[in-house]
Amino acid sequence: MAAGIGRAGWAKKGAPRRRPGAASAPVPQLARGPRPAPPTPRLAPATTTAAEMLARVLVQTDTVLIIDKPQGLPVHGGPKGHESLESWLPHLQQGKRHLPQPAHRLDADTAGCLVLGRTKPALAELGALFAGREVKKTYWAVVRGVPFSDEGLIDAPLRKTSTAKTGWRMEIHPEGQPAVTRWRVLGRGEGMAWLELSPETGRTHQLRVHCAAQGWPILGDALYGGGTGPLHLLARAIALPLTPPLAATAEPPEAMRPALAACGWSGPATA
Repeated sequence: MAAGIGRAGWAKKGAPRRRPGAASAPVPQLARGPRPAPPTPRLAPATTTAAEMLARVLVQTDTVLIIDKPQGLPVHGGPKGHESLESWLPHLQQGKRHLPQPAHRLDADTAGCLVLGRTKPALAELGALFAGREVKKTYWAVVRGVPFSDEGLIDAPLRKTSTAKTGWRMEIHPEGQPAVTRWRVLGRGEGMAWLELSPETGRTHQLRVHCAAQGWPILGDALYGGGTGPLHLLARAIALPLTPPLAATAEPPEAMRPALAACGWSGPATA
């Protein structure tokens, strides 16, 4: 055993050693304040039942779930422990050994298709597909302003920036990560347009920043110039190149429907 190390741990160099059998020096007792309250468990909201959560399942196999995530619900609770999708995962476990886990990100204010893996191997396979850009994702957005053309491609790298005054946001910058979005107009209204957005990369806030940079921010996107109110962005469809392939489509949330209708959307039955 190295010099200076006893069974009780490290001894300071030059410190007197206690003889076997000698009484230990009394340890001063620190004043004890009130014990911190235990963390509040993340439980599903009382208004959310298992049946209501299962009604949001768009596709289910033994290894994969695709759900219609509600608008305004974060995927992860964060350090403050706010309500999140994590609170609902027990409703989706359905006899599996582990809770299903999200395979990709979706902003809290974005509604629509979210993929979860039900097993660890499935989650690893899904992660590889998303990382390899093999998953086809389609979004719908209502934007303030009307594009001059019917379709196009936005190739603008993004990076994260932050200030003490305004917090963090994403910005277009030549030193940022590559970010590419294809878009096309599905309908036009008075001072706004209904777009289909197909991201070829998956950067944080990519669609929001790309649309704002073209002069037509997404309606309700206060951070990037789209005004207040609910964010008019939907993860409309997703296609997974699994064996067999899986695909799902989500309908617009209620908050998006009036603006979509003003741009020519005729409702879920004929969308």
